Amino acid sequence: MRTGLVVMTLLITAFPLLSQSESPKKTPADAMREIRLKVLSTPPSQMSRKPTPEYPHVDGIVMDWPLQDTILSVMASSAGDGSIYTTGNFGVFGGVKYDNVRIAAESLVKLGQKYYSDATPTREYPYPQRGHVRFYLICYDGVRMIDADADFLSTGKGKYSDLFSEAQKVIGELRQIANSSKNETQ
Repeated sequence: MRTGLVVMTLLITAFPLLSQSESPKKTPADAMREIRLKVLSTPPSQMSRKPTPEYPHVDGIVMDWPLQDTILSVMASSAGDGSIYTTGNFGVFGGVKYDNVRIAAESLVKLGQKYYSDATPTREYPYPQRGHVRFYLICYDGVRMIDADADFLSTGKGKYSDLFSEAQKVIGELRQIANSSKNETQ
C-alpha cells in the first residue's frame, strides 16, 4: 500500500512535467479537463460494465463544484474508483486501491440510483455556473445531468443535499490519501 501512495504522489507531482513535455501548449489544467471529458464520454459498456441489481441505472457520477476560480470535479464509479480532477494543477487518481475510497465511491453511485429519473439526459458536459453544483450521472443508457444551487445543497436541506454530502465523503477520503502521500515523501 505504501508503494501505491508513493507512485500516486510521484504521478501528481510529476504530472506538470509529463504533460508539458508531450505538448508545449498542454497545461496540467488542460490534461485534467481532458480526463474529465474522457470519463464523461466513455460508456460503461466500453469498460465491460452492465446493469446489476445494486447499480441498475447509474454506473458512475462526476460532480463539478466551482470553488473560487477553480472547478473541482469528483468522480466515483460502481467499480469503486474515486478521483479528483480540477481546472487547476491538482488531481488525485487511483482511489480504487484504497478501501476507504472504494466504499465512499460505491456509496455515492448507489445513492445516484435514487435520482436517475430526476436527471436530464445530456450529450454536453459544460461546467456549472458559479454558485451551482452539477452532477453528471454516467448511466448505462447515456449521461444524465442535475444542476443544483450550491448554497441550498450546503444547508443539508436541498433535494440533492444527500448526493452532495456523499460526494464530500469521497473528496475527504481522497484528501486523506493525498495528505498521507505528501507526509511519506517528506
